[in-house]
Amino acid sequence: MSMDTIHDLFEHGLEDIYHAEHQLLDALEELENNTEHDDIAQAFADHREETQDQIDRLEEVFDEFGEPPEKEECEGVEGLLEEYEEFTSMEPTQDVMDYHNMAAAEKTEHYEIAAYGNLIPLADHLGMDDAADLLEENLREEQHALDELKELTETFEIDAIQAE
Repeated sequence: MSMDTIHDLFEHGLEDIYHAEHQLLDALEELENNTEHDDIAQAFADHREETQDQIDRLEEVFDEFGEPPEKEECEGVEGLLEEYEEFTSMEPTQDVMDYHNMAAAEKTEHYEIAAYGNLIPLADHLGMDDAADLLEENLREEQHALDELKELTETFEIDAIQAE
């Protein structure tokens, strides 16, 4: 693919976040299953449902863009997932795992927020108002998920984790 125009840049970014959302759909299920605290696990389950809605919206954006939904490997999220797998291989205690799950999810939310934040002005520039609105809705959901994770992290009983 040539990368000469805003159109090309938008298509590349759209394919990247489409792939990322699919990766994260599976990752959220793993986070939910690897988390013992019910409120944290429920937050992952709820965001997994939102992520499916976000994928559906992205497919609508592809439709408005006149292209079939395609995935471009998202190396940013791939790296975050590899980091997560490396951490889990260290066999952390459950409390440490739960806290790490929230931290890992926060990292991915920041990535997604940046991706949507970059795509929206490109959609606007291309005159794709409906696409921009759909992307804005995904962005708002990601920001809300990040806020919820931050609240859970702040209320997590970190003192329960043994300090050396």
